[in-house]
Amino acid sequence: MQNFITHFMNDESGATAIEYGLIAALIAVGIIAAATSLGGSIADKFNTVADAISTSAPTQ
Repeated sequence: MQNFITHFMNDESGATAIEYGLIAALIAVGIIAAATSLGGSIADKFNTVADAISTSAPTQ
């Protein structure tokens, strides 16, 4: 029983999994922030192109 407790106290594999989880969460937050900021500017560009196409297209 003493050996089990000693082994349990020295086991750091759970800490490694938590660290990987935190790194993955930070990467996800960075991707979301980048996609949000780029999404607005991309939408503006598409609207500019759509407006240019609609004003230059002949009407029937």
